Amino acid sequence: MTAAPPRSAPVGAARGPRRAAPAAALALTLLLTAAAPGAGALPGGSAAPPVRASAGAADCDADPASCRGPDWLYQYTYGLGFHPFTSPHAVREQLTDNFWLFPVSGACPRRIHADATCSLLGGNPVRVEIVGYDFLQIVTLPGHALGAGQHIRFAFAGHLGTLYLMVSAWQNRPGSCTGERLCGVLNRVGAWTLWRVLAATLGLSAYVA
Repeated sequence: MTAAPPRSAPVGAARGPRRAAPAAALALTLLLTAAAPGAGALPGGSAAPPVRASAGAADCDADPASCRGPDWLYQYTYGLGFHPFTSPHAVREQLTDNFWLFPVSGACPRRIHADATCSLLGGNPVRVEIVGYDFLQIVTLPGHALGAGQHIRFAFAGHLGTLYLMVSAWQNRPGSCTGERLCGVLNRVGAWTLWRVLAATLGLSAYVA
């Protein structure tokens, strides 16, 4: 069964019955994360879309498709495993409704919603920009290790029963690493590693979504 690509319908749109698992069952499942193999990036999935001329700060907005060139940072795709009875929406809902159970949550609350602010792992402050039907998007705030104004979108999709997490990042204007090759490489490697841990956790929690 092939699922539709990530949609940007607001969370308030009509949807089917909730299938989110009780927090206790989810917590028990996530205890296995440390012993489970991590989710690997798909072959070639870490490459950014074809680069076009820089859109410029004025054209980089809340949609990752709007920003390319030096303000486009990365896009990584991770397989979450075979989950034929779990929808991308159910995984997104599980992430936002039980956020405190995931390894990147830091000081964030149990449930996150649009416009909420909190600090992720390592005391890095972010604001939740959008909670879509099958994606979550945050933006970094002043005091974040990567600097302020970096948009990060976590989008979920499915194909033939397998679920995927695609993480895209871009910024509205040049940041502290713009033009600095080593800094940019280190940040991308760090991001790939961190989101790989998140993907491994989501791959397990999807069984109880």
